[in-house]
Amino acid sequence: MILVTGATGHVGSEVVRALVGAGETVRAFSRSGGRTAGTGTEHAGHDTTGAGTGSTPTPGTAETVLGDLNDPASLAPALHGVRAVFLMPGYERMGETLRVLRRAGVERVVMLSGSSVGSGNPGNVVSAYMVASEAAVRESGLSWTFLRPVAFMSNALEWREQVAAGDTVRVPFAGVRVAVVDPYDIGVCAAVALTDEDGTHDGRVHALSGPESLLPAERVRILGEVLGRELRLVAEPDAEARARMSALMPTEYVDAFFDFYVRGSIDESAVLPTVRELTGRPPRTFREWARAHAASFRP
Repeated sequence: MILVTGATGHVGSEVVRALVGAGETVRAFSRSGGRTAGTGTEHAGHDTTGAGTGSTPTPGTAETVLGDLNDPASLAPALHGVRAVFLMPGYERMGETLRVLRRAGVERVVMLSGSSVGSGNPGNVVSAYMVASEAAVRESGLSWTFLRPVAFMSNALEWREQVAAGDTVRVPFAGVRVAVVDPYDIGVCAAVALTDEDGTHDGRVHALSGPESLLPAERVRILGEVLGRELRLVAEPDAEARARMSALMPTEYVDAFFDFYVRGSIDESAVLPTVRELTGRPPRTFREWARAHAASFRP
């Protein structure tokens, strides 16, 4: 049995999809319950006081359990029979969460981290929580693997309203080239590490990228071609981007993104071989991602 936290998110849902496709039995852990993308099954969810104590799902299926990583105790009922956990980072009680996992007999943690761990700026709130989460896992006594992807292709979903309204897309940090990665590929790489039987991935850090280094304008153009439209990027000035983002998130997170992409504390432009090495095939292109998600941009 494998537990996937953050199971309704862009990455967690792809981890569930990959594991189910590989014939594994999965518990999809989330705060919301409902549909877990990738399983093809609607789940009503379970009260965590009873989750995991009934019959075990058959291989190649997933059951949804409700809980919250901000409440480590809510994990315990979901851990019956679990040997490996896909773990999201950044929760304040990470050490307590890991102790709950270990007491329940979990052997392995595969954690989603990020490329910013290597940025070297402890004042960056995103880098700091990634570093702290990795440190807690290293110290837990569990076998571990870290996945450090660059920015996700799915971030383009933020353009949906603009695409629906017209043919121009205002984008911040327009001069920054990134080898964006499809969450699908992160999910498949996570599944490889979670099902590792011989310790190949124990203590390993896997940096993940997509197959091409693209500017935002190139991603907008490709999306337009997939949709049969001529979309055009408009570069959002930094001052306007800061004001808009500050209305959506805490200031320290806005500062973190400006540290990454304006001050250049990280470089996510390199195309890395890791997805091919782990899966035996090249990572998906942005065009493939756009084709798979084209319906999200159409009325």
